[in-house]
Amino acid sequence: MRKTSILTIFLTAVMAVLGAAAQTPRVSLLTAGPGADIYQLEGHSALRVLVPGRYDVAVNWGIFNFKAPNFVYRFVKGETDYMCAAYPVEHFFEEYAAEGRGVTEQVLDLTTEQASRVAALVEENLLPENRVYRYNYVLDNCATRPLAVIEKAVGDTLALLPPENFTYGETGLSEADYAEDTPDTFRREMTRYHRSYPWYQFGIDLALGAGIDRPITPRERGFSPLYLRELLRGATLPADSAWGARRPAVHSEWVILEGHPAGVCARPTPWPLTPTAVAIYVFAAAILLSVRDIRRRKTCRWFDSALFGVYGLVGCVLAFLIFASSHEATSPNYLFLWLNPLCLFPAVGTWIKCCQRAVYCYHFCNFAAVLLLLAGHHFFGQALNHAFPWLIIADLTRSATYIYVTRAKR
Repeated sequence: MRKTSILTIFLTAVMAVLGAAAQTPRVSLLTAGPGADIYQLEGHSALRVLVPGRYDVAVNWGIFNFKAPNFVYRFVKGETDYMCAAYPVEHFFEEYAAEGRGVTEQVLDLTTEQASRVAALVEENLLPENRVYRYNYVLDNCATRPLAVIEKAVGDTLALLPPENFTYGETGLSEADYAEDTPDTFRREMTRYHRSYPWYQFGIDLALGAGIDRPITPRERGFSPLYLRELLRGATLPADSAWGARRPAVHSEWVILEGHPAGVCARPTPWPLTPTAVAIYVFAAAILLSVRDIRRRKTCRWFDSALFGVYGLVGCVLAFLIFASSHEATSPNYLFLWLNPLCLFPAVGTWIKCCQRAVYCYHFCNFAAVLLLLAGHHFFGQALNHAFPWLIIADLTRSATYIYVTRAKR
């Protein structure tokens, strides 16, 4: 009788332990490789939460709706709302398999309490009142959200170790290829991922000001899903005992999907079609026409009208981003000294005889402002795209030519 009681108690205890283990969540970070679209170049992150016998879902903070009212306007204005959604992990894998993008899974070595806390935080994020959040490209996105959930679940015990050698997506270049003495910034990180998309980076460098040129920490570099994966590879958590060494945060890692062998990103843009090449063409045209104008003592109005007209239209977009947009990184933008709506005045005024004196005054002020931008951009703390100096000097050249020709006529 005593043996039967002992056996019953033992079996009950074993079943209780197995039942508890069966309900312990397993938390993983899923990282998808770069995609062909511009918003996919840094890859994508999601959490996988597996509760045996209950669910196995991918938790994705990168959901947005193109069909939402005024989506494009709200996106430019900085009012883009993304959503958190959970769905069967098989659907997540199917999506990236169809695109030819690889997926890596990193199973986190969390305690039962920590894993349960992650599951609870995920459930909280999925509530209707919490699932929508205001997206920020570098500060609050599909990579920073999963990391924030993990950090909140484990407290301040997660230590992130920067990788020694990191390859930037499908560019084939590693961090060693960019070794410089200058600190890392958000803009430099973007440039590395966007190597094959120079016009996209050109637009970013136009729209985003000095706010993305401050030095950033390795954790902030984790705004990129690909870099976050590398951070977790070197991350550690406290040991199970007070005397043990810290343990790796990642228990195991494997490739769920092999990406397309040739990658899915676009091939590098031929140099003659890059923004820098086009800017050199514009600069060369400005120099040649200025030499001719000085000899003839007559400005080429069609070129000035086209050049300053384009600058003025871009300046209108910058004015909206600086003064109306809620994007944190769009202001201050010192390119406004060069690209602003006032550029439209000489584009039109050069054809109106009674406006010639006012156009002359504009070019005099513009020459001083552009010269200030060139001389002080290092002090402003805003990095310039490689194409900008050529376009800025073309602006400077045409203003100087107009001033010279006008004074020569007098």
